[in-house]
Amino acid sequence: MGEKYTSIPEKQIQFIAKQQVYFVGTATSDSRVNISPKGMDSFRVLSPNRVLWLNVTGSGNESAAHLQQNNRMTIMFCSFEKVPLILRLYGKARTILTSDDDWDEYYGHFEPLAGARQIFDVSVDLVHTSCGYGVPLYDFVGQRPTLNKWAEKKGEQGIKDYWQEKNSLSLDDEPIIIAGLDSEQA
Repeated sequence: MGEKYTSIPEKQIQFIAKQQVYFVGTATSDSRVNISPKGMDSFRVLSPNRVLWLNVTGSGNESAAHLQQNNRMTIMFCSFEKVPLILRLYGKARTILTSDDDWDEYYGHFEPLAGARQIFDVSVDLVHTSCGYGVPLYDFVGQRPTLNKWAEKKGEQGIKDYWQEKNSLSLDDEPIIIAGLDSEQA
C-alpha cells in the first residue's frame, strides 16, 4: 500500500508529469486550512527534492498569505485513471514574486500565463504514496480556457486592480504581499 521516501522517486516524477490536476494545502498555526486545486500546466519538478508551481490570479490568495507566516506546504496528486495512486509531497516553500530578481529565471520554466502572480519554490523533505483505491475513475477532457481568457481580457492593470480588491487579504483578514501593489494598500 503506502510508501514513504525522502525524495521523489523517478517513477513518481513520471506520474506527476502525466497529471492534469493537483491540490495544494497550506495553513498558519491558527488559520483556516486551505486546499486548492491547480492545473494549467503550472507544475515543474526541478530535482527529486525540489518542485515549482506557478500561481495565477484566482478568487483567493491563501497559499501566499499562509507562507508569510508558516512555510509548510503539502502538494497532492491522485490518479483518476486505471492505475490508482495518491502521491503527497511535503516540504517548505518560499514565494517568488514578479518583482523579485530571480522571477525571470524561475518563470522561464513555464509557458507564459496571463495573470501569473507568484511562483512557489518547494523543498520536498517527505514523499508519501497511498493506494488511491477509493478515488473514482474519470476521463480527462481538457483544461478549461476560462481563467486564461479572463486574465487576458483584464490586462495588466486590470489584474493589479483585481489583486488589490480580491487578493490582498486572506480569508482570515491577514494582509498579503503581492508584487506591483503598494504594501501599505495591501
